[in-house]
Amino acid sequence: MAQPLTRIGLAGLAVMGQNLALNIADKGFPISVYNRTTSKVDETVERAKQEGNLPLYGFHDPEAFVNSIQKPRVIIMLVKAGAPVDQTIKTLSAFLEKGDCIIDGGNEWYENTERREKEVAELGLLYLGMGVSGGEEGARHGPSMMPGGSFEAYKYIEDILLKVAAQVRDSGPCVTYIGKGGSGNFVKMIHNGIEYGDMQLIAEAYDVLKSVGKLTNEELQSAFTEWNKGELLSFLIEITADIFGIKDDKGDGYLVDKVLDKTGMKGTGKWTVQQAAELSVAAPTIEASLDARFLSGLKDERVEAAKVFKAGGFGDILTDQTVDKKQLIDDVRKALYAAKICSYAQGMNLIRAKSAEKGWDLALGELARIWKGGCIIRAIFLDRIKQAYDRNPNLANLLVDPEFAKEIIDRQGAWRRVVCLAVNSGISIPGMSASLAYFDTYRRDRLPANLVQAQRDYFGAHTYERVDIEGSYHTEWFKLAQQSKI
Repeated sequence: MAQPLTRIGLAGLAVMGQNLALNIADKGFPISVYNRTTSKVDETVERAKQEGNLPLYGFHDPEAFVNSIQKPRVIIMLVKAGAPVDQTIKTLSAFLEKGDCIIDGGNEWYENTERREKEVAELGLLYLGMGVSGGEEGARHGPSMMPGGSFEAYKYIEDILLKVAAQVRDSGPCVTYIGKGGSGNFVKMIHNGIEYGDMQLIAEAYDVLKSVGKLTNEELQSAFTEWNKGELLSFLIEITADIFGIKDDKGDGYLVDKVLDKTGMKGTGKWTVQQAAELSVAAPTIEASLDARFLSGLKDERVEAAKVFKAGGFGDILTDQTVDKKQLIDDVRKALYAAKICSYAQGMNLIRAKSAEKGWDLALGELARIWKGGCIIRAIFLDRIKQAYDRNPNLANLLVDPEFAKEIIDRQGAWRRVVCLAVNSGISIPGMSASLAYFDTYRRDRLPANLVQAQRDYFGAHTYERVDIEGSYHTEWFKLAQQSKI
């Protein structure tokens, strides 16, 4: 008997693709899978059998793969961003028909998605760029998904996505139609930028507690486990607590201490910072986290620099003061929470600015809702962000939401103590201090920018505005200065 047509197809069976395909099949949707390297197809089919005879069917030939899917056909691609996506589209579109749909589920640059949407439209095909967050576990058991592009295409598979996405009690499936064009990819990119900031802030909290507070891994695990019961309850805090408890299977001690202090990256954090510059939106916490990754990559240089400064009597920790561990843990918790608010505020402002530029009309509160489960930045804290935008959809900045403002005011003493302690101890905390600088700049009604603008007018005749009279002005600063010296 001929195999019945499947509901959907998936091309690209690396870690994310394989797990998402199994998730779709597990939810009762028959799925066809294809991969250029055929061993991946066989491996996925075998996993589907082992995991409960799931309705997953493998194909080695792209034409047979496409023809196995019911019309209008929907195919999700999960391949490496860039040229491999274009090549996969070319391979599949040779067999697709008008009205069929292609979905790119990878971390793609949003402008590439918009280009491809136009290109496949000429072939009569629909296109979605869909950010998928949650890593291997999320893909298999329920990710957060951010589809943007053709609304018609979204409606084709809305029933699948609603079942496959992470499910959060009281707020529903972690998926929604994001908006037109490349909005889904853009939102996922900013999600990743926020993730960079979050991870850096957590690493800094760890550094202060370990290097200045001298906490052991057991004490660190206990502190983070306790934090995960309150306002910092989140996936990243949970896994951090887990990491501190893992013993080294290849030697003595704990594994975290044997991991090389050199952070990798895939590019979405860099794209986020580039977009911040393009949009003239301040994102110092996210930028600091990217710079921290760049500096971590200079391992050999850092080792040599440490020797130079140690020879000059400059040790790792500059102070040998006694600290109250309990007080320090509490202060760091508060500092981490306050700094985190600033990081999310920056990410949301980036999304809002791009939405205004592109006419996407993105709903920021809805984005916070779909990030509550499945994704890497999932946290109880996102409830508060959704509520803030529900209270005021036109909120200028999360910092001025009445509830967040009160929380920052309540925590700023601890935040400042942690930053001062770290600076005086020679511990770099670029994320926490960038967040504090962002807050201190944003909350002031007058900044020293008047001097910078005066300097610009002095050397470049760039003009300036006045606080007391409307209009643009230029002053012959040099001439006036010379006259005053006579």
